[in-house]
Amino acid sequence: MFRSPGPVAVHIGPVTLRWYGLLMATSMAVGLWLAHRDARRRGLDPESLFKAAELALLGGLVGARLYYVAFNLDYYARVPAKIFAVWEGGLAIHGGVLGGILLGGGYAWLKNLPVRTYLDIAAPSLALGQAIGRWGNFFNEEAFGTPTGLPWKLFISPDHRPLEHAQAEFFHPTFLYESLWDLAVFGLLVWVFRDRLERARGALFLAYLGLYSFGRFLTEALRTDALMLGPIRVAQLVSVLAVAAAIIGVPLLLRRSQVTPS
Repeated sequence: MFRSPGPVAVHIGPVTLRWYGLLMATSMAVGLWLAHRDARRRGLDPESLFKAAELALLGGLVGARLYYVAFNLDYYARVPAKIFAVWEGGLAIHGGVLGGILLGGGYAWLKNLPVRTYLDIAAPSLALGQAIGRWGNFFNEEAFGTPTGLPWKLFISPDHRPLEHAQAEFFHPTFLYESLWDLAVFGLLVWVFRDRLERARGALFLAYLGLYSFGRFLTEALRTDALMLGPIRVAQLVSVLAVAAAIIGVPLLLRRSQVTPS
């Protein structure tokens, strides 16, 4: 059984450090370290990559928050100050990836830097960063699934339970399912696909999108707080599109790489 100790890691006088923020910072630091190593391995200038990565992180944070807010406008219209309370959770990975590509990728494109190679370098960092960051949902008691009696059940305190499950105590720890899946995706990208796909720039990033989205589609079905577009779970719709893009795009890029040197 899992039970959150609470969202606050350290509280000293006026200073409060929350687990969510600490885990997000850790995932970013680990991701940048991995990207630096892979850039050196590929013979690229890590400093140029870092400039794009810093903008990608900023774009990712803004995009992840705006995406989440856009699908919860009723709530944030009533309490607009909460839009900036990112430490309380509410970051959507699909919006984060889009925002990161737009800002970081846009910068790299304008500077004539290898955008697709940069995306490939970012892919394992994204997967591992998500595996770490998902534990922020555990401490915040959010992003959990439907009620369950399984041995690995997650206790949710009454004030965090959805109204329709107010009498239930234990729920699926979907944060854990996704964290473990993201860790598996990281392993597949680094030890199975990276060398095989390296000649086809952009293919590893598409593989990341497809693999992550396959797992996200499954875990999203259990979530009690899914972002909705009418009767459709938004994350599942985006996941289907991402898996399709990977299935079509990876073989296409591999074929093109056999004709045109990368």
